[in-house]
Amino acid sequence: MAFILDAVLGVVAIAILAIVVLVIVLFNGFVSRRNRVQDAWAQIDVQLKRRYDLIPNLINSVKGYMTYEKSVLTQVTQLRTSIMNGNAQDKAQANNQLSQALKSIFAVAENYPDLKASQNFINLQQQLMDTEDKIAFVRTSYNDYVLEYNNSLQEFPGNVFSVRFGFKKADFFQAPEEEKQNIKVDFSDVNNMQGSQPKAGAAQQKPSKK
Repeated sequence: MAFILDAVLGVVAIAILAIVVLVIVLFNGFVSRRNRVQDAWAQIDVQLKRRYDLIPNLINSVKGYMTYEKSVLTQVTQLRTSIMNGNAQDKAQANNQLSQALKSIFAVAENYPDLKASQNFINLQQQLMDTEDKIAFVRTSYNDYVLEYNNSLQEFPGNVFSVRFGFKKADFFQAPEEEKQNIKVDFSDVNNMQGSQPKAGAAQQKPSKK
């Protein structure tokens, strides 16, 4: 009888030990994956901050030229503020809207040869484009880590313990569905307004004297 009892206790002890080891492995795995997500998010934040710092210089360099596009410049200024606030999805949405607004500015700049030839504007445009590429690169890594982390929380046996440990799903950094569509920028109104203005340097016709 004592032998059977010892055997049962041994099995129970092994089962308890296995559960403890499983819990430790799961917990450490959650922490490791969450830290990778947070580190990747920090890399995104660095690039968002760099873009945030470049925008005032861009606004100052173009506002003297773009007479009819003040609403675009205002939108860029507002998005610049919102891009540093909120959660990952809020920042992703603001970032994508800002990207489209900046594309609008660069497209309109084609109508201003002096601006387009400005070395300061060219440098700012290149730096913003480089930042955009870096954001896209680190966003891919971040989303991969988020997917791995979220899967570990939802798959068995992780889903049994993740809630009890207080781990929560992370947000992806991506564009909303409506912003994945191709953006159509219409500057017909701007061009019409420019066409109605006298061209620089053009001689105005004077009424002929009889």
